[in-house]
Amino acid sequence: MEATPSAWCDKVPIYLPTREMLSIYPGFVSLYETAHIPFKETWRDLAILLGAPLAKGAREKKVRQLLEPLESVMGGQIVLDGEKFYLKSKAGEIEMHLVGEGMRKLAMLARLIATGSLLDKGTLYWDEPEANLNPKLVKLVARTILELAAQGIQVFVASHSLFLMRELFILQQTEFKQLETRCFGLHDSGEGVSVEQGPTMDDVGEIAALDEDLLQSERYMDLPSACRHAITYRRKTKVRFPR
Repeated sequence: MEATPSAWCDKVPIYLPTREMLSIYPGFVSLYETAHIPFKETWRDLAILLGAPLAKGAREKKVRQLLEPLESVMGGQIVLDGEKFYLKSKAGEIEMHLVGEGMRKLAMLARLIATGSLLDKGTLYWDEPEANLNPKLVKLVARTILELAAQGIQVFVASHSLFLMRELFILQQTEFKQLETRCFGLHDSGEGVSVEQGPTMDDVGEIAALDEDLLQSERYMDLPSACRHAITYRRKTKVRFPR
């Protein structure tokens, strides 16, 4: 028989959807409470947490440790002025809807850290963290996820990204060995959804992202060498070739 939890967790669980919501934050909660809009209640809960006051006191040190890498990439801090979020940098304040969506996702994570919502014990559910992010930023997200876990947050990630899954595995095996991980693979069995699980992604059965990545590599290697060289040259020099 599996052990049952010894106590209830009094921290509010956090759900991060595939898209950011800082740009749609103004008036979201009041609109949700007074009209029917096609958003789940988890979005309302997230909006309330985004609007919470900044963490103070003894928690500030932990906040700064987690925030500094994110703010360095974003080039500034996230501030809430009235009902609008801004990216505050040396160049001034930029309204959130003018910031790229990938950066807005990082900004949303940074804001939740700054308010203390993602500190100490608690649970984070994040749907496709890699959406709209380039691989360099996905690496930062993977590290932040494990840093949060090391602080006591239990993190659940749903992903289709082989890059993110591998990055999480590499970091856990090299820098976060103290963290216990569990991987789940969901598969259509024809009679419903079957689940395979284990401590690593090698235990979850067939991974569509891996299979497609390997198949694409084979198709790429089958191209004439001149085509491969052109693609590589274009990637290195960022030169546009005529189609």
